[in-house]
Amino acid sequence: MDFKILITYLIGFLIVTIAADRIAKVFQKVNFPIITGLIITGIIGGSSFLNFITVREVGKLNFLNQIALAIIAFSAGSELYIDDLRSRMKSIKWMTIGQLLITFFITVFVVYFGSSYIPFMKDMQAMHKIAVSILFATIFVARSPSSAIAIIKELRANGPFTKTVLGVTVFIDVLVIILFAITFSIAKAFINNETINAFFFVILVIELIISFGLGYLLGKLLQLPFNFNINHKVKMVYVVLLGFGVYLFAAYVEHYTESYFAHKIVLEPLLISIIGSFVLTNYSKHRIEFAELIEEISPTIYVVFFTLVGASLSVQTLMSVFGIAVALFFLRMISMYFAGVFGVMASKDPKSFMHVSWMPYVPQAGVALGLATIVAHEFHAWGSQFETIVIAMIVLNQLIGPPLFKWAINFVKESHLKHETSKKEDPRYAVIFGIENQSIALAKQLVKHNWKATLVSCHKEDELREIEEDEIAIKTLKELNVQSIEDLDIANAHAVVTMLTDTENLFVAETVYEHIGTQDIIVRLNDRAYFDKFQELKALIIEPSLAMVSLLDHFVRSPNAASLLLGLDESQDTIDVTITNQDIHGMTLRDLRLPTDVIILSVKRKGQQIISHGFTRLRLNDTVTLVGSPESLDEVSNQFEV
Repeated sequence: MDFKILITYLIGFLIVTIAADRIAKVFQKVNFPIITGLIITGIIGGSSFLNFITVREVGKLNFLNQIALAIIAFSAGSELYIDDLRSRMKSIKWMTIGQLLITFFITVFVVYFGSSYIPFMKDMQAMHKIAVSILFATIFVARSPSSAIAIIKELRANGPFTKTVLGVTVFIDVLVIILFAITFSIAKAFINNETINAFFFVILVIELIISFGLGYLLGKLLQLPFNFNINHKVKMVYVVLLGFGVYLFAAYVEHYTESYFAHKIVLEPLLISIIGSFVLTNYSKHRIEFAELIEEISPTIYVVFFTLVGASLSVQTLMSVFGIAVALFFLRMISMYFAGVFGVMASKDPKSFMHVSWMPYVPQAGVALGLATIVAHEFHAWGSQFETIVIAMIVLNQLIGPPLFKWAINFVKESHLKHETSKKEDPRYAVIFGIENQSIALAKQLVKHNWKATLVSCHKEDELREIEEDEIAIKTLKELNVQSIEDLDIANAHAVVTMLTDTENLFVAETVYEHIGTQDIIVRLNDRAYFDKFQELKALIIEPSLAMVSLLDHFVRSPNAASLLLGLDESQDTIDVTITNQDIHGMTLRDLRLPTDVIILSVKRKGQQIISHGFTRLRLNDTVTLVGSPESLDEVSNQFEV
């Protein structure tokens, strides 16, 4: 193709892409599916309306499709991190089997016997109908990890149902590409009237083995730039070029083997790409940086890919097959319902999951659309109609799927939105003895960090002033004794702070230690003669004069750390999180998928601080001290706790 013509095509496509990007941002603000918006923009810019991008130009720009498909496969593989899914592996296994096999075989059966109602299938031979049916069934199985993750993050969802959904979604997107490699080869043989015999399946197995091997090699190549401190943009370009290189290499192998061996070895670039991403994610230390890089690349790639897909569509064809798309949309939902029932029963999950277990799997996006474009590119006679039906279904799935997903998460009570978060229902609670300027300031600071605080007055001369925060309660004790302290509901407190005289502080500390057992007792020390007595009670002791000297010392030697400790840097915070998530139990610190702006300062186990490093394994009920941005800390807290 002439280079000037290619540049002209690219400029025309760039204009449409820029418009699509702007429209996508508008759709995002009104909570409209972005993928649908991009496809619509492509349709408007394509041959059906403005003709900025003709059908011929779409074919010439197929290399952009290939780049996008490689990045989509990288994204799907980067989500499959095995260690995150261990505690729900039984449920994930059975639900995956159900969603894969039941959906596939019901679809094959119904599409084959209902082919007379699908315009481009009704005059086909029986073997050709089987070929189209297995391709439809394969695409029906595909899910959307990106949509699932976005909804889970939006709802701050966590729990057994959510973990199963996420595991099944990412597993299926890997398996569906393997399934597509098989069904696509069989479909081509059926359509081209080739003989299906033992030799055919031997070659198919060899092709899959080679693809897996190349995927492993690709995973090692993907790691190379992350081993060096090079520019972030260079890494992005490297990943994009490597993804495109997979397609070029597969095309070269196909051409070379056909020329020299009279038989084509067809490698599956999507399979190679997803295996490569999986290898990097699970067997290297670069998974977080790689995932963030893919997340940064993806929006641009999606704009290009979905706009180009929209430009390839014919509105006339879309209108003629839309009724078929709606019927197939309902067929897919029905098959997923039965698959969900099977998965819940086989894994013996709670019965409350049974009738909603299919809902999170409705959304589809990049992988399904990518497979449809491959089919359209291979089978010119009917591929465009096949692709149009799939795209119409994906639009319906994008519109209907997310609301169903959210409803299911709320139905099983695993949503933790801010107005429903456990911090509101069961906030961390501190009781502060003594009312004065410092205790009031402490209570306000705790409330600011989502704690519940109670101030306790023990002296008639305490100045009981009005406090604006409703969350701060004030209680007055007529007499300081064991019964009056127990009546304060200290058993539910996470911390007790005493700011009275040393004698009173000691009495409160002893009472709490012997009769209640609150997790932390913090004492403001007035006379150092009491230091050993408080230490025997395992209290955390603050001596004001020494604390001031120590604080000044830290400001001199480590001003950043001191600022963080005092909360002077509003972009950073510290929290203690207790591990209650079974999936975290036994994981090493280096295997945790933490945001890059979060670090672990310390790990406390059974009251003892342990020296932690990358190979330290976390246990249930460990208390982990984290530092990072408030948003990231909230995400990690939700990850560690159930």
